[in-house]
Amino acid sequence: MDTKPVLMCIDDDPSVLSAISRDLRRHYGEYYRVVRADSGSTALESLEELKRRSEPVALFLVDQRMPRMSGVEFLAQAIRLFPEAKRAMLTAYADTDAAIQAINSASVHHYLLKPWDPPEEALYPVLDDLLEDWQANYRPAFSGIHIIGHRWSSPTHQLKDFLARNQIPYHYLDMENDPTAAEKLAEAGQSPDVLPVVILVDGEVMTQPSTHELAEHMGLKMQAGRQFYDLAIVGGGPAGLAAAVYGASEGLSTVLIEREATGGQAGTSSRIENYLGFPSGLSGGDLARRATAQARRFGVEILSPLEVSGLRLDGPYRILQLSNGEEIACHALVVAVGLSYHKLNLPGADRLAGAGVFYGASLSEALSCKDQRVFVVGAGNSAGQAAMYLAQHASEVVICVRSDSLASRMSQYLVERIENTPNIKVRLHTEVIELYGEDHLEAVSLCDVRTRQGERLEASALFIFIGAAPQTDWLADIIERDERGYILTGPQIMREGRPPPSWTEARDPFLLEASVPGIFVVGDVRANSVKRVASAVGEGSIAVQFIHQHLAHLK
Repeated sequence: MDTKPVLMCIDDDPSVLSAISRDLRRHYGEYYRVVRADSGSTALESLEELKRRSEPVALFLVDQRMPRMSGVEFLAQAIRLFPEAKRAMLTAYADTDAAIQAINSASVHHYLLKPWDPPEEALYPVLDDLLEDWQANYRPAFSGIHIIGHRWSSPTHQLKDFLARNQIPYHYLDMENDPTAAEKLAEAGQSPDVLPVVILVDGEVMTQPSTHELAEHMGLKMQAGRQFYDLAIVGGGPAGLAAAVYGASEGLSTVLIEREATGGQAGTSSRIENYLGFPSGLSGGDLARRATAQARRFGVEILSPLEVSGLRLDGPYRILQLSNGEEIACHALVVAVGLSYHKLNLPGADRLAGAGVFYGASLSEALSCKDQRVFVVGAGNSAGQAAMYLAQHASEVVICVRSDSLASRMSQYLVERIENTPNIKVRLHTEVIELYGEDHLEAVSLCDVRTRQGERLEASALFIFIGAAPQTDWLADIIERDERGYILTGPQIMREGRPPPSWTEARDPFLLEASVPGIFVVGDVRANSVKRVASAVGEGSIAVQFIHQHLAHLK
């Protein structure tokens, strides 16, 4: 049996169908099998057979205007069989409005205009992008890392979340719900008393490993390749990755240090729909994966998971002290550490962390919420995106916000999506005041902030997005911060037209430069920054231009 993933093209025009299948085979035939159909009904019959044979479908490329069954009508049935397949629509120029409507309402990922000549410019780049995204989430018969654990185990959650955020495929076996878990555990010669157990690709077994121990076995890089770099970046979110890409692409020896996983908070976002150039949106994981690959292609050295514990200055050198005891020197430093979510200040919150209480989206836990009620606390875009994603699995998603409206902090497109999602309920003027459960979350108490009336509700999970704070204590005695720990830059550090005593250059600070020359700050950690992914990427790229000017002053 041919096990290549399937590309299915459907068009009632024989000449178009012949041309598109020819172009698909020419470019993708080595890795994919092209299946063609001249109608939606014929295609559905083929899909039923593919489903019976457990053959994967990677892409539907379907004409919109077909007799008896339109492209959108076909896709509505096809995605029930293969929900993960990417969906592209073939359309004439006159039908582009209908195609755009299909993107907004029918889960179509992209549309392509007829004719698509030359395919090297008008066809393949679009399909390459869609197929790359599909491959990132495709899980063939699995022979990689296995994690055996309990759903309500915080260490198990930490391992799953770590691997997911670092784009490392794994298969999770739950001791309570998966009948193969005990068998796999016995094969590994381990007892349920030592969970979580990790079985690596080569068969090595790790019992209750930390994320750092697992990272070492996975070959993630945590030792610097050199002692000095032109540019060092602390933080691997969108701002840090942008600075890394632009710095390395312009010839600077560049190292990026990330304490958890590249992508930062944005990397946990289930969907970013207002990022320029992605009309059907992209997930934070996709953005992190693309940007990380781009940085590595330009030669950026990425150290992760590794934390920066301190900074000292030595003339023109900025020397980073790392949690593994190493030091790295650089001429220019970019601080892009972002923010960390505030912890829920309630009894039991720490005990239940990772056992039903999650900070950020923790998308690795979404599947375990199937057909259950979950709660989201927060009113920003991250909370809204998480709620939309969780609604695909949970029976009910309850968003709790203290204010009288979602619109005050959430983008309007997201508010509208939430309002139109039937299994999402918004509780305004509401806060969580109590958690219940011994080894895992079982229920929450909600309180109306106006009347102080409380209500206890069953809950399988609580996802928290209640504001965030910068992690900048390691810089406290070196650069100027505001009262909340955000770093001051550019004009913000000037006093009566003069820079502070820590400023040693004759020039004024650059726009994104901190109170010490050569230290630049980008993204959410910068005081009064715009908390958006696009602005973080913009600041990261702009900072590199200032870094070049700073380095020129050192010569």
